[in-house]
Amino acid sequence: MYKSVLSKVIMLLMAVVLILPTTVGAAAATSKGAGADLRSTLGQILGEHALLAVIAMQKGIDGKADFDQAAAALNANTDDLSAAVASVYGNEAGAAFKTIWASHIGYFVDYVKATAANDTAAKQKAKDELEEYKVTQAKFFADANPNLPQSALEAGLEEHINMLLTAFDAYVAKDYTKAYTTADEAYKHMYMFGDILSAAIVKQYPDKFTTDMSTMGASDLRSALGIILGEHATLAVWAMQKGIDGAPDFEQAAGLLNKNTDELSAAVASVYGNEAGAAFKTIWASHIGYFVDYVKATAAGDTTAKQKAIDELAEYKVTQAKFFADANPNLPQAALEAGLTEHIAMLLKAFDSYVAKDYTTAYSEARMSYHHMFGFADILSEAIVMQYPAKFGGTATPTPATPATPSMPSMPNMPATPPTTPSTGGANGTSADTSPELKTKVMQFTPGSKMYMVNGVSMMMSTPATVYKGKTYVPLRYLAANANMKVFYTKETSTTWLDTGIQRYEFWVNSKVYKVDNMRKGMNDMVISRNGQTLIPVRWFVDNFEWNMSVNNNTVIISKTY
Repeated sequence: MYKSVLSKVIMLLMAVVLILPTTVGAAAATSKGAGADLRSTLGQILGEHALLAVIAMQKGIDGKADFDQAAAALNANTDDLSAAVASVYGNEAGAAFKTIWASHIGYFVDYVKATAANDTAAKQKAKDELEEYKVTQAKFFADANPNLPQSALEAGLEEHINMLLTAFDAYVAKDYTKAYTTADEAYKHMYMFGDILSAAIVKQYPDKFTTDMSTMGASDLRSALGIILGEHATLAVWAMQKGIDGAPDFEQAAGLLNKNTDELSAAVASVYGNEAGAAFKTIWASHIGYFVDYVKATAAGDTTAKQKAIDELAEYKVTQAKFFADANPNLPQAALEAGLTEHIAMLLKAFDSYVAKDYTTAYSEARMSYHHMFGFADILSEAIVMQYPAKFGGTATPTPATPATPSMPSMPNMPATPPTTPSTGGANGTSADTSPELKTKVMQFTPGSKMYMVNGVSMMMSTPATVYKGKTYVPLRYLAANANMKVFYTKETSTTWLDTGIQRYEFWVNSKVYKVDNMRKGMNDMVISRNGQTLIPVRWFVDNFEWNMSVNNNTVIISKTY
C-alpha cells in the first residue's frame, strides 16, 4: 500500500498549477465540505497516532521519566479516534473500536518490554498478537462499511505494524537514520489509511455528504499541507527534547525536521515558484534555528541567550507573516502573526515544561501544537483556493480589493484579528473562525474528550468538556472563540471576562453570581475551574445567547443560525 507517500504529496501540490476547471460555471471552489472535513480529521488523528507510538516506544526502551505521559498522550489520541468512529457509527461501535485499537497499543508495549528484557519468546508473542489484532481490526471496519474490503484493510494494517516495529528495532540497534526515516513513512502511511476510510464513509452515507469535496484538488491541497505542517510541530518538540537530553539520535531527529522544511518549501514553490520557495525556506528554517539556540541556551543556563532567541522568534513571526501576506491577498498579516505567536508559544511551553519535568503539560502543549498547525494548513489551502479558484473547479473571480480573512476551522487559538484586550493567566481571548458562506454554526462536545467539532471540523481543547453535578461544562474560551466573542482574564481580581462586542460579562470560579455590564446576575449552576481554565455550563451559554441545544448519545450539540 505504501508507495512513496512523499511523492504523492508533492504531486498533489504541484497539481495546483495544472488542475483545470472540472465544471463550467461551477460554484466557488473550496477546500471545505463535509467529506473534506472528515478526510482531514481522520488523517490528522491517525497520523498523530503513528508519531506518538514511535515516541512512546523510544521513551519506554530508554526508561525515560516521561514514558507515562508519552503513553497517556497516545491513549488520549485513541480516545479522539474512538470519538470520531462513534460520531459515524454510534457510541456502541465507538466503544468496540476503542477496545480493539487500544489492544494493539498494548501489544507494542509488550514488545518494548520484551526487547528490554531480551525475551525472544515474549517478543514473538507480541508479534503474534499484533497479527491477530490486524484481522480483528480489519473485520471491524469491513463489517461496519461494505466499501472496505477486509483483505485490503489487513494489508494496510500489516504495513502500519511493520513500520512501527521496524522504526523501533532500528532505534534499539542505533541505526537512527533508518529509525527516523521509517517513523516518517509510518506517519504519512496513516494519512493514506485515513483517506481510504473517509472515502468509504462518504460513499456509504451519500446523504450526509451531498456537497462532498473530499476528492477535489482543493481537498488534496488541504490534506497535503496538513501532513507537512502537523508533522513539523511534533518533530520540533521531539528534536528539542532530544537536544536538551544530549541524545545520540539528536542529529537524525533534527535531520527529519529539516527534511520536513524541504517538503514545505517545495509545497510553497509548487504554488508560487522556485524563487518564492527558496525565500520561504530561508525564513522558515531561521525559526527552527532560533529554537535550537533556545535549547542550547537552556542547557547552558544562559538567560541572556534565551531572551535573544525569544526576541529573534518575535522578529521571525513578522517576517514569515509578511511573506504569506505579500504572496496572497487573502491572508491578513495581523492574523498570521497572531497564529505564529501561538505556534511559537506552544513549542516553547512544551519544551520549558519538559525541562521542568512537568511532563503532563509538556505533552498537552505538544499535542495542541500539532493540531494547531492543521488550522494553519486549513487557512493556507483555503486562501490559495480563493486566490486560484479556476484551478480547483470553481469559477474564476477577481481577487478582492480588500483582503478577506480566511476561515480558521481548526485553530481555536488563532484569532482572525489579534485580541485588543491583553490577557494574563487564564484563557486567552480569541475571535471566532468565521466563514462567509456558512449560515449556521454547529458545535459538538463530548464529556471527557478534548476533541470537539465545529461544523464538522475536528478541533482540540487544552481541557476536556466535563460533567459536574449532572451538567455538561465546557471551557468558556472555546465557546467564545466560535461565537464571535472574546475572553480574557484579570489575575488581580481572579475575574474571567467575556466580551460579546455588545456587553461584557464577569465570572468568578465557584460562584453562581456573575455580572453583565456591572449588573449582578445569578445562574443555576456555578462556574468551575479545571486545569487553569474557566468552565461554564453549556445550558447557561445556550439560553443566554439564544443557541439551540440537543444531546445525542452523550454528545452535546449546540447550534445557531446567523
